[in-house]
This record gives sequence, C-alpha cells and structure tokens, in this order.
Amino acid sequence: MVTGREETWRARAGAAFESGPLSHIRGYFTPRMWKMLLFVVGALVLIFVWIILSPLVKYMLAPKGTYGPQPQTVSTVIAHKTAWQTQLTSVGTLHAVDGADLASELAGIVAAITFKPGDDVEKGALLVQLRDDSDRAQLAALRASAELARLTYERNAALLKSNAISKQAYDTAFAAMSNSRALADSQAATVAKKAIRAPFAGRVGIRLVDVGQYVNAGQSVVTLQQLDPIYVDFSVSQQQLAMLKVGDKVSLTTDAVAGGTFLGEISAWDSKADPATRNVRVRALIRNPDKKLLPGMFGTVVTNVGAARPMITLPQTAVTYNPYGDTVFVVTKSKDNDGVEQLTAEQRFVILGETRGDQVAVLNGLSSKDEVVSSGQLKLKNGTAVTVNNSVRLPNDSAPTPVQQ
Repeated sequence: MVTGREETWRARAGAAFESGPLSHIRGYFTPRMWKMLLFVVGALVLIFVWIILSPLVKYMLAPKGTYGPQPQTVSTVIAHKTAWQTQLTSVGTLHAVDGADLASELAGIVAAITFKPGDDVEKGALLVQLRDDSDRAQLAALRASAELARLTYERNAALLKSNAISKQAYDTAFAAMSNSRALADSQAATVAKKAIRAPFAGRVGIRLVDVGQYVNAGQSVVTLQQLDPIYVDFSVSQQQLAMLKVGDKVSLTTDAVAGGTFLGEISAWDSKADPATRNVRVRALIRNPDKKLLPGMFGTVVTNVGAARPMITLPQTAVTYNPYGDTVFVVTKSKDNDGVEQLTAEQRFVILGETRGDQVAVLNGLSSKDEVVSSGQLKLKNGTAVTVNNSVRLPNDSAPTPVQQ
C-alpha cells in the first residue's frame, strides 16, 4: 500500500530523473537506497572533518609546552683552569754519542774474530785480529838491534869520560841507538794496527768479515755504537729558537718502542740556520738505559718551554671552528614564557691558543666554571633549550695514548 507521502516523493524524484543530470540512471535507485547513500556520504564527511580537526583539538586541550620545541640532549664539561705547559713538537733523528764503522788500517788476512754480534764491549777490547806472524818476527829482530845499539852507546859513553874515544864516535853510537829504537817502535805500531780494538765502550753490530778473509786497508769490519746516552737531533724555526735554552727538558716517543717515553734535555744547537728552511738544528741528550733506541731511528720530540701557566682548557670536540670565528655553546639557566626554569644554550665566540692532545687552551671568551657543551652542538642555535646527559664522556686527555683494538 503506497502512502501519499511516498507518491509525492516518487513524483519529485521522477521529475528530477527525467530533467536532471541523473536522468540516465532513473529506475536503478529506490528511495531506501537513496537514504543509505546519503547516510554513507554524511559519515565520510564526518570522518574527514575529524581527521582534520582532531590534532587541533588535541593541541588546544594538551598541557602547555607539550607541543612546543623539545629540548635537545647534549653532553657538557665544566671549564676549569689547569696547569698548561707550553710545548714544541718536532720530528727528530737519533744519533750515537760515539759511533763508528771500524775498519782496518792495513791489509791482511783475518786470523780471529773475538766478538759476537750485539755484544756490549769495553774500550780497548780486541775485536778482530789480522795475521801478524811475520810482523812480530820483524819486530823481535828490530828490538834486538835496538838493544845492541843501546849497549854500544853505554860503552862509548863510559869511554868518553876517560877520553878513550872521540866525541864523534860517541855521537854516532847515540844516533844508532835512537834509530834502532825508532825502527822497533814503528814495527810495534804496525803490529798493533793488525789488532782492531774498540776505541770506546759500546755495542757491536753484525760482523762484515770472516776468519781467513783477506781485507784491504780501509775496509769496514764491524760497526760500534754507544747507545746510552744517545743524541736526538731535531729542527726548530728561527722564531722558536728564542724560546729554548740549554737544559730544557724534552721527551721522546717512537713507534719502534710502543708505549715508551724517553726523557732528556737540550745540550746544544747549531751555530747557523739552514738558509733554505730558516730552521736551526737542535741536539738533545736522551737517557737510554735499556738501549732500545738505536742510531738512525726517528721519533717525536716534545720540548717543554718555560714554566707551566694556569689556563682554561676544553676538549677540542667542544669547539665549532668557523672561518668567521670559533664558537662554543655555554649552558645557562633561564625561564620560559610561563616562568618555568629551563636550561638553554648560549653561543659564544672564543679565542683559542695551543692544542695539546685532546685539549685546546681558551685565551678569551670563557670564565672558569662555565658549563660548555662538548657534544651535540651541531643541532643547537642560540637560545635552544637543552637537557644534559653526561653518561658518556668524550676524550679529554692532554697526553692520549692510542690503543689498538
């Protein structure tokens, strides 16, 4: 049974289908279907409006500060004064205090070698003996002639007192004795040269000859080096030379002795500068009790200049290096718009001095006890709110030692 209202609705809908843009789908939708369609469209509109407006509603209902800029987490260090020792760092080369490649003055055949490579020998110790049988025999003959000449001279001296011989005969006997002694001494020197001895105490190296080998005059047989103490030569600029004085303490490190530091002091420097580099060669005497340092090695020489001074220091990671000036961020206390106390980052320009290990000296721009951001400053700007987390500490050592993993 169809009511009057449904007839009216059908009449209107039919007119719409017949004359409107939906006339081509007339007959496919019943009034119930149109109601469901309008309900679905209305639900979709409500969902769309809720998605758009819900963040705004949450923002308006949320506590103040919930959706504002969040504090950045950083690590900090306290700037404080430490004893800062000015240092000069150079690369040096080690030299023996006494060192030589020992060679034979005379040619001959090696009769004996009395050392082992690496031995520490005393001054005058016999190292290599050349064959000297014929030389010793000739020395014995010359000494016998010298003894006969001495006896002849003594007899002539006694006869001269009684005027039994002439003064000329006496002088001839004296000259013969002197000549015989000189010939014997010359031969003794030749025999001594056949024995190669250590001219000073030191450590011998690897032998360069073998028993039975013929060596020429001037041929090296072994090297001898005095290792304790040992010299290190390094160069400084002409400006830095004025900062040094004889007796200044130095320390030497080298990768040849891992983890070892050798101490010494400046003993002298050259009397002229290198005209090509304007550098001056400086020599320091280094203690080497274990004889681990060898001539020819190189190492890093650190020279302490003057007395230590109190200086504000920071880890180098705390500094942002810029062409227009170096800056740091200092953590300060302030209040936000609601009067709540918070920590903020304040950017400051600083003037830096020398570096030492992980540290850098600050000459101006900071005061003692300032709390400085040591990591995380790349995400900061002036006035950014921060929170401090120092659970992890960055390196801040004045003399770091690399550790192999």
